[in-house]
Amino acid sequence: MTSTPFLIVAIDGGAASGKSSSSRTLSERFNLLHVDTGSYYRAVTAEMLRQNVRADDPAAVHAALARLALGTRVDGRSAVMTLGDRAAGDEIRSREVNDHVSHFAAIPELRAALLTYQRSQADVARAHGFRGLVMEGRDIGSVIFPDADFRFFLHADQVERARRRAQEGQQDSIAERDRLDSSRKASPLTCPAGATSIDTTHLTLAEVVDRMAAAIATKLPA
Repeated sequence: MTSTPFLIVAIDGGAASGKSSSSRTLSERFNLLHVDTGSYYRAVTAEMLRQNVRADDPAAVHAALARLALGTRVDGRSAVMTLGDRAAGDEIRSREVNDHVSHFAAIPELRAALLTYQRSQADVARAHGFRGLVMEGRDIGSVIFPDADFRFFLHADQVERARRRAQEGQQDSIAERDRLDSSRKASPLTCPAGATSIDTTHLTLAEVVDRMAAAIATKLPA
């Protein structure tokens, strides 16, 4: 009797491309642990700001990173980052964090510090009995899990993504986020070679999910 394989699904894309909604839906459909790495960078950014650390102060960033005690709390099907005895909360979606997260995320030392932590979420998924892991971000298929079983890259035009953000009550500058995330030297936002690219501009959430689910179901039936 063949055991059910543990699958890793990587979903990359820019802000409001549909990563989060699609990832959450896939996690429910296939019992996968959902990991939003964007929330991890936001949580670390919020902690840096709480400590009055600036992204352009390498010494302060280095010292703050050395003090971080990262852990994970599984909430339903989501892996939530904890810092010491605190779990990331609503503050990670604040305007201040929105304005600073891409600057902190561009720091190579910070990205290196989170690399092992992000990969360790696969062990968390296994320990909690999930059938796999669906991880969303900007460098999952290219850096974190380049050998993931499935790698998807979602994209949509800026007008549509700005409309989606406005509907969510967010005030991100889509064009600026794209510029910073795509031009950074450390793990820039890009469609990984061999990944499946999906333009979500004119697709419903259900249509996007169904495209990915059809591929996943070949290895992991719903």
